[in-house]
Amino acid sequence: MMDVVFRLLGGIGLFLLGMSLLSEGLVGFAGAALRRSLLRFTGTPWRAFASGALTTVLIQSSTATTVTLIGFVSAGLLTYSQAIGVVIGASLGTTATGWFVASLGLKVNLGYYTLPLIGLGAFMRVLGHGRWRHMGLACAGFGMLFLGLSGMQEGMQGLANDFDFKSLPSSGVWAHVLAMLVGVILTTILQSSTAAVATTLTALHAGTVGMEQAAAIVVGAAIGTTLTGALVTIGGTVAAKRTALAHILFNLGSGVVAIVLLPVFLGFLGWLHDHAGLEAGAMSLAVFHTLFIAVGVALFMPVVGRFERLVARLLPERKQDMGRHLDASSLGVPSVALEASQRSLESITHQLVEVQRNLLTRPMDDAAKQILLRAHESLNEALQFIARLPPLEHDAGLHRQRVAQLHAIDHLLRLCGRLQTESALLQQDSDDDLAEVKGQMEGMLSLVHDGLDGRAEPDWQEALQRKGAELNVAAQGVRTRLLDSDSIEGGLSRALQLTDALRTLERSSTHVLRTCHYLMEGRQAPVTVNGL
Repeated sequence: MMDVVFRLLGGIGLFLLGMSLLSEGLVGFAGAALRRSLLRFTGTPWRAFASGALTTVLIQSSTATTVTLIGFVSAGLLTYSQAIGVVIGASLGTTATGWFVASLGLKVNLGYYTLPLIGLGAFMRVLGHGRWRHMGLACAGFGMLFLGLSGMQEGMQGLANDFDFKSLPSSGVWAHVLAMLVGVILTTILQSSTAAVATTLTALHAGTVGMEQAAAIVVGAAIGTTLTGALVTIGGTVAAKRTALAHILFNLGSGVVAIVLLPVFLGFLGWLHDHAGLEAGAMSLAVFHTLFIAVGVALFMPVVGRFERLVARLLPERKQDMGRHLDASSLGVPSVALEASQRSLESITHQLVEVQRNLLTRPMDDAAKQILLRAHESLNEALQFIARLPPLEHDAGLHRQRVAQLHAIDHLLRLCGRLQTESALLQQDSDDDLAEVKGQMEGMLSLVHDGLDGRAEPDWQEALQRKGAELNVAAQGVRTRLLDSDSIEGGLSRALQLTDALRTLERSSTHVLRTCHYLMEGRQAPVTVNGL
């Protein structure tokens, strides 16, 4: 019995590790192109569906596709409506692994023959350079996957001799529901629906479980795989949570249909056995897996717009804060995480610029104080978010972008502090001494809004620099006039207060200028692909 348990656990562990290495290696080797495709080909629901299915087939992990997708949605690169089709496509794409295991992995003992592949992959990982190191990881993972599958087969055959799970109730709705819950628990424990399905295929091939039991377990695996996506959205944006909820509802709806109509599905598989030459056992289970997900696609895709609105009603939009794009689920893909922090910093800049604009004409009110408080908190969140990214020295572009954002945060924090102590003299419209400088500042702030939103001319940063220089010249002229004049109302004390207010405006304008410089330096180009 111990031998059976050791072989089974070791086989599952090797399979899980192999799947993880294979997925990680493929994403590292061709991930940039895959992510570009995922971003580019999502214009319509059906194109998004095809993009999600193809990406999942190529990287062999619906979880990786879904988690990456949630990161894209959190960063604002994809809308929630675009993500719906990708999620449904990923659910169908993940069924391809079952076909691969059933048609090849269980018929030919490839564990022994893939041992050299593990060695080759390890050498490529250690001695290779650039993308080929990732390919080495994928090769080693591919070999370990089949080695683990061989161990699982041996363990399942021994388990079949000691336990007769087929003698347990397998017919009826409650028996199907119980087996489905086993699939959910198995997937939750393994954190991989692919591993759960492979384990079930192996058990069916070894005769440990019957076809009805195996079919219900596979349905549970499809439902259980949505939990990972749900977990990564904890504390995330509403759009990311909607994406995870859509994934749950689609797989749950497809699973309920499969359980209710399981006798119909099994009858259809029997017809395929008799008339289409379909092999009984593991191959039939792989066909069932694809079949019930395909039925779900046929039910959901024609009404994807209504489905989208239903999810939106279940998770209504709330008032977003300035750091709404800072979702930890995007940290696994640094380019996406930096795009998320970039968008948050630009949102914070808009808010602070508007506060500065209002303070030129009216005193600080409670609303402005709240904005400054939230901005300060959001800037600290952005700083912590960027600090959690892995080292980026190997990618010069991402490293420069990260450094630029850190500089932007520094200037925004300083600007936030200055606005909290803004001189009350700036709000006195009747004071002609500051009118010219305030007018220059107003022009600068308007240009910042237009420039960051893409409404200004391409050379708007040069224009902003000129306005900043003109503001400094005007401030210096006013300062000289104030200190040289003996007739100023209020005397020297008021002159010093006004010069202090001018100095505040000059320093604030400098922080605005430097913030815009670093924000533009931190932008990825082109934004539709985001440097992925």
